[in-house]
Amino acid sequence: MPTMLYLHGFNSSPNSIKARLMLEHLRQKRPDIHFVCPQIAATPAAAWAQIAAICDQIEGPFGVAGSSLGGFWATRVAERFGVRAVVINPAVNPHILLRDYLGEQQNPYTDEHYQLNEAHMAELEALRVDAPSCLDRIWLLQQQGDEVLDYREALEYYRFARVCIQKGGDHAFVGFEHYCAQVVRFLEL
Repeated sequence: MPTMLYLHGFNSSPNSIKARLMLEHLRQKRPDIHFVCPQIAATPAAAWAQIAAICDQIEGPFGVAGSSLGGFWATRVAERFGVRAVVINPAVNPHILLRDYLGEQQNPYTDEHYQLNEAHMAELEALRVDAPSCLDRIWLLQQQGDEVLDYREALEYYRFARVCIQKGGDHAFVGFEHYCAQVVRFLEL
């Protein structure tokens, strides 16, 4: 059975809107695909260890989709495991972006409290794929109206990937439900 791994963003959860939309799409249209959407650990090294362990345990073909920080992780999964990935308004340089969030954090979905510190920024920088060799297996879904991330960073970083750029929108990616079937097709599941 093919598997879709969905990776949520920073301070999010499997209960995020896009994760729920994808799960519902698969239930209705592709019940033959196993959907895996873990609650990702809050800190980078723990998150990557968790994601890599999940990928190691998947039997059969799989693809990955990720939004925001999940897109960062999905790129690393594509590079490390040789699978296809869809990245939605991805964080390209989270080690820079998340410096604005250093200190006490609370995940609004899980109510988890934790500290984000400089050591975590170093972990993110060390985990970044600097020159992805997997861009032929990545599809970038990007909206210019993203209020959290500068969409131009993603366009530059993923310039050799398949790209869908839209005017307007926001960080949540307005209209994602219209892309679910295309995401599945791109992942070849």
